[in-house]
Formats: sequence, structure tokens, C-alpha cells
Amino acid sequence: MLLAIGLLCAFLAMICWGFGDFLIQHSVRKVGDFETLAFIGIIGAIILLPFVWSDLPMLFLPQNFAIILILCVITTLAAAFNFEALKKGKLSVTEVLIELELPITIILALLFLGEAPTLFQLGIIAMIFVGLVLIATRSFKHFKHAFEKGALLALIAAFFMGGVNFFVGVSARELSPLLTIWASWIIVAAFCIPIIWRREGLKKMFRNAGRFKKLVLATGIFDTLAWLFFAFAVVDAPIGITTAITESYVVLALILGVILNKEKIRPHQYLGALLAITCSAILAVTATAL
Repeated sequence: MLLAIGLLCAFLAMICWGFGDFLIQHSVRKVGDFETLAFIGIIGAIILLPFVWSDLPMLFLPQNFAIILILCVITTLAAAFNFEALKKGKLSVTEVLIELELPITIILALLFLGEAPTLFQLGIIAMIFVGLVLIATRSFKHFKHAFEKGALLALIAAFFMGGVNFFVGVSARELSPLLTIWASWIIVAAFCIPIIWRREGLKKMFRNAGRFKKLVLATGIFDTLAWLFFAFAVVDAPIGITTAITESYVVLALILGVILNKEKIRPHQYLGALLAITCSAILAVTATAL
């Protein structure tokens, strides 16, 4: 029963990330990259504060503080390398390499938590990964120059993002899902604000947020919900399987892009979307049955 609830939370996280990713794309263009990340942190921290207030003393226990500190450092590094990769590299190359966070998460869960998927589950996870790569790949021509500018940064970002998934799971189990996400958002906002202040100033940041307040608020809510559902999911479900299911959020983001942004995608990307979402459903059903 608990596993089924965890897998349901994984699918809810996938849906929220799909909408969140779509909204982040628009928010970054109108408000800015670090500005968007800062507002997600601020909005999430404010929303969650009433629910974690009584549990705040738990953060100051040495073991809990160490876990949260590691998570926040890795989250900050993941965001920094991801933004730098997107800025310097080609989007088609970066998106594919970032998907390596899935096998990295599975390896970390296997090495440190002993969460070993069955051979059948590994096969399904591999098919999800193939589907994600097909979705992220606009053209296969760029693979002739795979290690171009920005590629190494994307690989490093994928490594840290796999670490974020893993430590969110560990922290959610040791502390609580709510406290884990709240503490992460506080640190993320604290990291972004000095960068924004030195780069453009906080006045411009809040002025842009005022102009696009509905977009910024929706982005913060959906991204916070996505991470919350993920954190609740990994309490009862294996971290690797949960991550594999939630990674299919790109399918929803792709559909929203086609319908609302009138984006054109290629046949192999439709095939990848079908493969990823179908295998995610199969993985959830078989995980419940095993």
C-alpha cells in the first residue's frame, strides 16, 4: 500500500514538473535564470514555512544538519553547472547529456542504499532513458562533435543532479519531505540573491517579478509541488525507480510546447515520448506487483 502511494506521488511529481518546466522556460526568458531560481526558492520557502515550523529544531541535530548541508551544496553546484552549460553549449547537446542524471541516481542508490532493481526493471529503465534521449535530441548530426563547448559542463551538471535526487531521498527519509524541500529552497535563494545583486541589482529583479507576477507565482508553486511529491515518493519507493518515472516529465513539457507554443518536433521525438511514458507506467505497475 505504501509503495503504491509512493509511486502515485512519483506520477504527480512528473505532472507538476512537466508544467513547471514549461513555466520555467517562459519565466527565464522574461525574468532571468538566477532570478527565476531565486523566486522559486522564496515562494516555496514561504508556502512551506507553516508546515515545517514545529520541526525546525530537527535541522540543528548534527546528523540532520550534515545531510541538509550536503544536499544544499550539491543543489547549488547542479544549478550553477546546468545554467553555465545551457549558456555556453548547444541546447540539443546539453539536454541529452543532462539525462545521464537517471543512471547516476540509480548507481548511487545501489552503492549506498543497496537498492538493486531487478533485471526486468533495469530493462524498462533503460528504455525510459532511450525515450528521454530521443525526446531531447532534435538532430543526430551533433553527435559527430559530442564533446563540444559546454558538453563537459553538462556532464558535471548531470552528476550533481543525480546527487540531488539521491540526497533528497536520503534527507526525506531521515528528516521529513517537507523539511527537506524547505531547507533546500532557503539555501538556493540565499545562493542566487547575491549573484543577482552583483550582476543587475535586486531592484530590477523585483520589478520584473511584479510585471510577470502570475507567471512567477505559478512557476514557484508547480516546481515546489514537484519536488515535494518526489520527496514523499522516495520515502516509500526506491529512489532509482522513482527518478525513472519522474524523468518522463519531459513528455508533458513537450506536449505543452507543441500545443501552446506551436513548437514543431520530429517523428523520433514523438516516438521517444510514447516510449518514455509507456515504460514509466509499466515500471510503476511492475514495481507495485513485485
